[in-house]
Amino acid sequence: MPETQLRTTGLSRRHGPVAEGLEFPSRFVGGPIAPEPAVATTLPRPHGEFATASVSLLSQVAGASAIWPDTSSATRLNWKNSTRALLEYLLGFPGETWQERWDASPLGQGQISADEVGSRLTTGVGILPGIRAVYCLRVVQPTPLAFRRNPLPTYGAIFIAAQADPLLDKYVEQVRVHQFRQVHRRDAINELCMLLTIQGVALSDVTPASLLHFTHENRKARSALQHGSQVANRLIGRGVWNVLHAMGHFPPSTPDSMRAALLRGQRTVEELVDQYEISNQAVRELLVTYFTRRKADTDYATLKDLICKLTRHFWKNIETINPSQTDLRISSEDYTTWRQMISVKDDGKPRVGQDSIVIALRSFYYDLHTWAAEEPERWAAWVAPCPVPPAELRGLGARRRRVNERSADRTRLRQPLLPILVSHVETRYDRARQLLERADRATEDEVFTHEGTEYRRVISESDRKFLRHGDAVPTRVQEVESGRTIHIGTDEEAVFWEWAAVETLRHSGVRIEELCELTHLSIRQYQRANGEVIALLVIAPSKTDRERVIPMSAELFHVIASVVRRHTRTGRPIPLISRFDYHDKVWSAPMPFLFQRQNGTTPMVFSSATFQVMLARLCEQLAETHHEFRGLKFTPHDFRRIFATELVNSGLPIHIGAALLGHLNIQTTRGYVAVFDDDVIRHYQEHLQHRRQIRPEGEYRDTTTEEWTEFEEHFDRRKVELGSCGRPYGTPCQHEHACIRCPVLHINPKMLERLEELEADLVARLRRAEEENWLGEVEGINLTLTFLRSKREETQRRARRPSVDLGIPSRRRPEST
Repeated sequence: MPETQLRTTGLSRRHGPVAEGLEFPSRFVGGPIAPEPAVATTLPRPHGEFATASVSLLSQVAGASAIWPDTSSATRLNWKNSTRALLEYLLGFPGETWQERWDASPLGQGQISADEVGSRLTTGVGILPGIRAVYCLRVVQPTPLAFRRNPLPTYGAIFIAAQADPLLDKYVEQVRVHQFRQVHRRDAINELCMLLTIQGVALSDVTPASLLHFTHENRKARSALQHGSQVANRLIGRGVWNVLHAMGHFPPSTPDSMRAALLRGQRTVEELVDQYEISNQAVRELLVTYFTRRKADTDYATLKDLICKLTRHFWKNIETINPSQTDLRISSEDYTTWRQMISVKDDGKPRVGQDSIVIALRSFYYDLHTWAAEEPERWAAWVAPCPVPPAELRGLGARRRRVNERSADRTRLRQPLLPILVSHVETRYDRARQLLERADRATEDEVFTHEGTEYRRVISESDRKFLRHGDAVPTRVQEVESGRTIHIGTDEEAVFWEWAAVETLRHSGVRIEELCELTHLSIRQYQRANGEVIALLVIAPSKTDRERVIPMSAELFHVIASVVRRHTRTGRPIPLISRFDYHDKVWSAPMPFLFQRQNGTTPMVFSSATFQVMLARLCEQLAETHHEFRGLKFTPHDFRRIFATELVNSGLPIHIGAALLGHLNIQTTRGYVAVFDDDVIRHYQEHLQHRRQIRPEGEYRDTTTEEWTEFEEHFDRRKVELGSCGRPYGTPCQHEHACIRCPVLHINPKMLERLEELEADLVARLRRAEEENWLGEVEGINLTLTFLRSKREETQRRARRPSVDLGIPSRRRPEST
């Protein structure tokens, strides 16, 4: 699409439209509530109307003890002189009222700061206290840019004292009892006072729409003052929203959080089509009708993608090629030109998904043909020959195989690098966790040594202030040698979630959407007759709309238990919050999601984009020491493909792997597995042959007691000297009980000493074989030693993981009668 059209629509498929005053697209524009400023039912003038008051009167009021009784006389004198200096400055600009003079001045327009007008270093009197006084007395109403240009850190308390508003005092009390940190309590008070000042209203006039308007306008002001800064893109007022909602100040139908009010939900078919600005209204009506009918048998994300293909990529380009086109009869010349247009993206790069656009177009034409036979009055007028020639899709199967081959190559490239990534994540987490534990035990200014480095426990003045208010602060330490301060509490939180995400993805093979949707309710258990408990992880329906259950390995259960313990370590249950589905644009019911964290004043579920950023950052860190990671990235789906490959390569029947992965078609699983086809066919044929032997053809009877007993005994027979065998039910030992070489043997950490004995025996045998020149024996022993050392290292790594106390209560004893 030409650049001019992109500027006209102002849309970004990923981030949303560009708001007026912003230079970047945002997904927080166009939410369910239209932002608009508040309207004052009665102008708040707590101490009278000062629009045309004299300089002398205003300066006297600014320093009145009746308004600010808790301030010292020296402070009030300073406010009085500062207000006089400000008003004398404003007298130099045209206007009948102080508001008109303020708006005409560079200070009121946000072009200059207060220090450029007057400060104690230049004039002996700074005007910043005077600005704060005229704001609090409602003499002038500043713009967000002017307010932001001259920050007022203690503005909230002074403004509230001047208003004498019981509702505002009630809000302050509500803020104090809310579950906020001290810094967020302060921001919630200051931001509301800033809103009341800018919009010139009382708290009773504040609505959800006015708070959203305040939020957007402040983001524009911050973007203008801090161009290019990530901080400028933050949305303020979330704490204000939470408190006002808890007070019952907003209507009951108002969303619980500002995020829910900012994010756009599902748009109608008309809105999705109109974002591409089609000129031909007849074709627009046809597309709207067509998509409305298709909406009944598809989900929102698929429908949105289809609308993009047929509206933007097809018809919008046809109008560019031939503006006079009025029907669907596309000439071969126009089709050829269109085909060349979609071969490249807007940025000039080759388009990978050309086939999907062509297939969607072909289906569109054939749908019209089919529907015209049923409803000719609606569809017959639009029936036209399909412009896609039959030869267009020739070779589609070969192109899809090329895609599968690229995916397999991607898996083969990343599978050997996975242990390096896992080791990096584990090492970072272990170091941060152990340093945090050591720092928490240290007193202030105590010097301690950790891994050969000396640290000093430090507590800043701001930390002491928060601690006096009963607020928790992140643990900080200082490197004695370099003097660098490390926020180890914050760092440990970040590396924990990196470790938890990587471990969960690689041990479960779940999709990234399924990872985000894991809740405390997803953890189940199955207890066998002998008392053994098997932990299960229930995966909610996602892509295939099919729920499945994954038996958790010891490593996966440890990760999930660590996440649960982190959320419940304060004694409170996991918070119930809603998650926004960025594909279907809907909010879930409040649930105890596992992958959630506190974001400012509001707990939020991790998004899939957050995990992608985490993995990209980890690969960049590894690229500094491992050249294999240069220019390489891991995605969450790479873990799923590696998981599938390792399952099948370890001897698990592919149909069981398909069930664990949630695939409805075994061919889908074959596309995930980076192995040779003959291996897949051999495993699958062995499974079919074994099933035919134990089950008569066509018979699916209920399980007998003997069969169920034999099924349970299978798990007992998997217990061997060194640990337990992970082979699936119904499969014999394929390695002739050469357990030390078996990839499905799970070593019990208690048997590490036995591994030392076996290694010593193997080393002795190796020396004898080398002396006797038994080359075949030497090769076999070296292979066994390699497997043994690998399994010992893996077992030691698991043993180093800290135990997780879930606080499971002991069995209740029966009460004595």
